[in-house]
Amino acid sequence: MTTGGSTALVRRPNGSARATLLELLFDVVFVAALAMVSKLIAEREPWTGAGPVLLTLAAIWWTWSVTSTTTEFYDPDQRPIQAILMVAMVGSVGMAAALPMLSAGHAMVFAIAYTTTHVVRGVVLVTTLHRQRHRAATERATRFLFWFVVSGVLWITGALTGTPNWEFWTVAIVIDLVSAAVRYPTPGLGRVPLEQYDRTTEHLGERYQQFIILALGDIILVPILEVSRMDLDRLRLSALLCAFATMLLLWQIYVFQAGKLLKAGADTRKASRVAPYTHLVMLTGVIGTAASFDLVAARPTGATPARWLVLIIGGPMLFVLGRVLFTWLVTAVVPWRRLVWQLLPLLVLPWAGGWPPLSVAGIVALGLAGHILTPGHTPETTPGLRLWRPGE
Repeated sequence: MTTGGSTALVRRPNGSARATLLELLFDVVFVAALAMVSKLIAEREPWTGAGPVLLTLAAIWWTWSVTSTTTEFYDPDQRPIQAILMVAMVGSVGMAAALPMLSAGHAMVFAIAYTTTHVVRGVVLVTTLHRQRHRAATERATRFLFWFVVSGVLWITGALTGTPNWEFWTVAIVIDLVSAAVRYPTPGLGRVPLEQYDRTTEHLGERYQQFIILALGDIILVPILEVSRMDLDRLRLSALLCAFATMLLLWQIYVFQAGKLLKAGADTRKASRVAPYTHLVMLTGVIGTAASFDLVAARPTGATPARWLVLIIGGPMLFVLGRVLFTWLVTAVVPWRRLVWQLLPLLVLPWAGGWPPLSVAGIVALGLAGHILTPGHTPETTPGLRLWRPGE
């Protein structure tokens, strides 16, 4: 702990944009949970098992996103915020531990871990801010708390039998996502004022960028864990090298060719509101890509099943589409020349089922390389949510 609780909790506009060490530890814990999601997707043979895994992925991501917004709006060096980060880390561990056993009676562990994280955060913020007599911030925290209590009832109710009631949980996660999109309309308080989104600083951009880069590491981590249980022959080594190349290419797509993403206050506001949803699309792509290389590393030769093709081709494509969607929603710019390269894996799709999985992964990597090397009309990507400055 670095500071006491007597200092104002709301972050100063001229505060440091650097992430604290506790925030970085927070990221690492959540990335470990995402690695578990990748393993589950790789192991689920029936397509019916993919939906529940993606729902839990959305819950894990939403916990990270809302908590990171908390450290953007409030000072992460203050003890109440540090406590919130620690509770969120414990919650992520609980969610990750329960994931493989949701159908074996551990749904309540996941529901309590998710709900407690959000409710505790809200209670800590509301009580601390009320004590400091910061009315606007107290109302903001109250809006968040109200909606997480509403969805929390459904999360807990959906786990009462020990196994998940996916209908209840689906409604619950939809409430969480939609309430944020419409600015948490709360009885007696209304919505979060739009001007509060103008407070977004480079800190939030750095947080998103750091998390995506850490998550990309799962693309090589997950297959390494798989290969560690087998003989490392030249084909499996080639699969690991292909995974490493794909990871670097996706990193380039996310941070390379920095440009004018955020041009003014209105764009800053828009970016901060769409980032959680577009980055969820990118994160789903990362999870799918990591799961695909888990499979490719285990069996790089032979025919490629249809489910494997969806993961090998769809994972990287989903990441690219999420990145492009983020840029388009903020700037209305779409890199059509580069997107053409994403058609390459689709063109060979009719024949790819008879090819070795490693060959299909190589074709996907070639398409990603073409996306990076092809010049566009304008540099349409930028690292995370970094603020554009004149002259760049």
